Amino acid sequence: MIELEGVPELIDPVMVAAFEGWNDAGDAASTAVAHLDREWKGEVFAALDAEDYYDFQVNRPTVFLDNGVRKITWPTTRLSVVRVGGDKPRDLVLVRGIEPSMRWRSFCNELLAFAHELGVEMVVILGALLGDTPHTRPVPVSGVTSDPDLARTMDLEETRYEGPTGIVGILQEACTHAGVPAVSLWAAVPHYVSQPPNPKATLALLNRLEDLIGLRIPLGELPEDARAWQVGVDQLAAEDSEVAEYVQTLEEARDTAELPEASGEAIAREFERYLRRREPGTGPGGGPGLATDGGDSFLRDPGSGRTRPPRREQPTPEPGTGTDAGAEPETGPGTDAEAGPETGPEAAPETDASGGSDGADGDAGGGRAEGSGGGSPDGDGTAGGSGA
Repeated sequence: MIELEGVPELIDPVMVAAFEGWNDAGDAASTAVAHLDREWKGEVFAALDAEDYYDFQVNRPTVFLDNGVRKITWPTTRLSVVRVGGDKPRDLVLVRGIEPSMRWRSFCNELLAFAHELGVEMVVILGALLGDTPHTRPVPVSGVTSDPDLARTMDLEETRYEGPTGIVGILQEACTHAGVPAVSLWAAVPHYVSQPPNPKATLALLNRLEDLIGLRIPLGELPEDARAWQVGVDQLAAEDSEVAEYVQTLEEARDTAELPEASGEAIAREFERYLRRREPGTGPGGGPGLATDGGDSFLRDPGSGRTRPPRREQPTPEPGTGTDAGAEPETGPGTDAEAGPETGPEAAPETDASGGSDGADGDAGGGRAEGSGGGSPDGDGTAGGSGA
């Protein structure tokens, strides 16, 4: 039995989880949970024992000085609670950590034990994958679930993926078998600018989470950071004709394949979000105004203000953004088998800019931009579609 002393009785709690590593392209998912924790001043109430789940040669502890005293921070997963007030209060249990190295079933069971003791009504797991999606378009975010009833009532995709998976897929299935409603939200990150941070993808995940759980999320400086990121990527692409041509190819494919962001349903969701942000007293922070993840210009190094060349070893996670029902992608081109995640919910084939099977390289401001990127959760190599 888990003792939860000091944790108040929660109101309609939802557990929101994200894990660094394979399921977290561009650090978009873990940054989203960190944003919620920071904006709502979350209070940590539990941490899983690092010795049980982590290989310290893979995820090494760090040493730091605190007033001249040396201390060690161990890699682990922490749980915090945030109280969200307003007319319709709803509390969140935030789970943020690193994908465990071992004992995944015990890891999931421990998280589910916390969920049971806290009366969690639903678990939402955030992830990000590398995909063939242009940075100039709205970030595709898809919601997938293993529960057919939940898929129908919440307008989600029912996952049909088969293949290797990460901790996001394992936790979602553990929730399903335990009878806990669970949803995974996946953002597609352009594979040619895969290095973190990616505030545009983080913003897209938070907007979709807001729609899913019906809470107004204070965004702080995130919209501004997202615009600055896109401006940086625009400048980077403009410096190389091959990259600019490749981005144009992705734009044309995206615009031709689907226009979900211009659909009546998408416009209605955006308008509802706008109204929610104008309502007073629905949560701390954030004023009126519509924050979008769309085509506003966003890759800037916050320290120097300079754009950074793309990095090859970015993992590509699980399902979701894409065309077919919640499949899970595999690692995109340029990802290292040991350093990076599988794309998407789980794994998708590598594709080149034209949809072929081999990776095509394009020069990107001094670095090579890899032309095959992840793919949709369904493994068709297209992550450009919106699962919204």
